Amino acid sequence: MGKSKSSKAGGHRAYRDGLVMVPLGGCGEIGMNLTMYGTGGKWLMVDCGMTFADDNLPGVDIVVPDPTYAETEAEDILGLVITHGHEDHLGAVHHLWHRFRCPVYATPFAAELLVGKFKEAGIEDDVDLRIVRDEAPLELGPFRVTMIGLTHSTLEMQALAIETPHGTLLHTGDWKFDATPMLGPASDEDALRAWAKKGVRALICDSTNVFSPGTSGSEGDVRDELVRTVQGRNGLVVVTTFASNVARLESVAHAAKQSGRHFALVGRSLWKFYEAARKVGYLADMDEPLNDKEAASMPRDKVLLLCTGCQGEARGAMARIANDDHPQVSLRKGDVVIFSSKIIPGNDKTLYRLHNQLALNEIEVVTEKDRPVHVSGHPSRDELRRMYDIVQPEMLIPVHGEARHLIEQARFGVKECGVPEAHVVLNGDILQLGPGTPEKVGEVPVGRLAVDASGLVLTAAEMLLNRRRLSHNGAAMIVLVVDEDSELVEDPRISLIGIAEGAEHRDLIADAERAIEREMGKVNGRRPADDDTLAQTAIRALRKVVRQANGRRPVTECEVVRLEEGERIAAADKWKEAV
Repeated sequence: MGKSKSSKAGGHRAYRDGLVMVPLGGCGEIGMNLTMYGTGGKWLMVDCGMTFADDNLPGVDIVVPDPTYAETEAEDILGLVITHGHEDHLGAVHHLWHRFRCPVYATPFAAELLVGKFKEAGIEDDVDLRIVRDEAPLELGPFRVTMIGLTHSTLEMQALAIETPHGTLLHTGDWKFDATPMLGPASDEDALRAWAKKGVRALICDSTNVFSPGTSGSEGDVRDELVRTVQGRNGLVVVTTFASNVARLESVAHAAKQSGRHFALVGRSLWKFYEAARKVGYLADMDEPLNDKEAASMPRDKVLLLCTGCQGEARGAMARIANDDHPQVSLRKGDVVIFSSKIIPGNDKTLYRLHNQLALNEIEVVTEKDRPVHVSGHPSRDELRRMYDIVQPEMLIPVHGEARHLIEQARFGVKECGVPEAHVVLNGDILQLGPGTPEKVGEVPVGRLAVDASGLVLTAAEMLLNRRRLSHNGAAMIVLVVDEDSELVEDPRISLIGIAEGAEHRDLIADAERAIEREMGKVNGRRPADDDTLAQTAIRALRKVVRQANGRRPVTECEVVRLEEGERIAAADKWKEAV
């Protein structure tokens, strides 16, 4: 599940006497960002995000950090500062806030997204949400936090300059350098230089694209390419992208207008981000999009749809459209679907199935591999180098990446870019940043919680382990009807689910019946075996048969029905009649 905890006293001593950084998420993984900074006996929390569950958690869509350590320190947490409105940075707040109950600070756009989440969770009247509307520093005990606007693939991305008695930390959040971001200002390099002159103890920096050479590209170039790709098409044009990329939404709307098409949004999350952006003053010059019903009444060659589901999510609009399962939108031969998005690692198989399905239906598929219809919101190597040159930090701490990303950025910063030193931390590490030489001084417990219909559940919980086993190995049910002497009154009743088909299924049941009867004959000694012994004997016998037949280890339950003397005789008579 995670790391073992060092003594709580050790953690207290470190952050009372110095400055520590404790990541609870986002270090060793991409997503689920949550970082704590401690000094003077107080804590500052930065971001509280989620990640998507993989196939190892059947029935679970969302995973959030285990906030146990934050909960133990809750009375000393002065605030949670949100860097921007992406789910991997704020998507867990409404799930976890009750565990630490501190004020939450966010820019207007991120705050608008949070309000919607708080309403869904029924906590909108409980959370102390404070909107940060300008660059005035937040005075939070021993922390002084100043926001610095950086460009990213959503609005109002804010790096944090965190002043402490032991030096200034620059926590970048997610960022890139883009001279033509199309919506919102470019990264505030002047502010970064001003902080560099004051001195930056540590740069805590995004590692997502550290293996990518060059730069991440400009949203302005994507806008121009979308216009070129859409113009001249004869059929329906569908674009799918990340719902949070409001600049991309505006770029697609621009491409529609330049191509003489009506622009429509398909999918709840797109409308959520569109409405949040409009509410806080963005997209004011853009015409109101059509909804899917309105678009369905227009000529197909006069419509451009922007829809959710760019990662092939089963419940996203794109997958439903491709499966001809959408109530308003259908595709025909000659239509085009543009994936204006990156293929997130782990989603490639799902997306390629979707691409192939579209291609088989003679729908043209355009991806970032075919034309430059997407750029990343994270810095590539040239941008990282430029950030180091501007900020001139005393040390580099890579975050927001898997272990290989963190290690590579540490190596790149020191070996190739001249950063004096770098420290790789993983979730749960306590890194003391000052005073003196930085060093790891302990660990705290970390882990993951699944957002299940039943509530927050440890990903290692027995319920989820059983669910995983069911998905891979199937299930079996045995009913044993026995008399008072623990002898079988009738053949074992066996049900196999998800284990075999046809003749193999019938043969397995017959083999299992014989194995159970054989093993049951061995368990009765001087006194009849009890129900638990009978059940475990039957389970072992059945699982052995199935394992030898096809290697599966089904989740197996056994119910023992014990008949009294009169019931036994009646059952025997009924059995004879049936035979």
